[in-house]
Amino acid sequence: MSRTTLKIDDKLLRHLKKKAAEEGRTLQAVTNDLLRQALAMPTRKAFTLRLQGWEASEQPGVDLLDRDKLFDLMNGR
Repeated sequence: MSRTTLKIDDKLLRHLKKKAAEEGRTLQAVTNDLLRQALAMPTRKAFTLRLQGWEASEQPGVDLLDRDKLFDLMNGR
């Protein structure tokens, strides 16, 4: 078995030590098992978002820079 040095977050190390103590196992055994489980998990497939849009065109008499009038038109006023 190889040796390596890891810098583990203090809070995470406390959780690992607590888990090892609760299970009556060594820190090394618990850590190795958790790493094996994590590596055995299937990787997630990339998600592709497909959006359907609409064709937009300027309408006569609509000033896109006038927010109040634009909201009025969108609300059907």
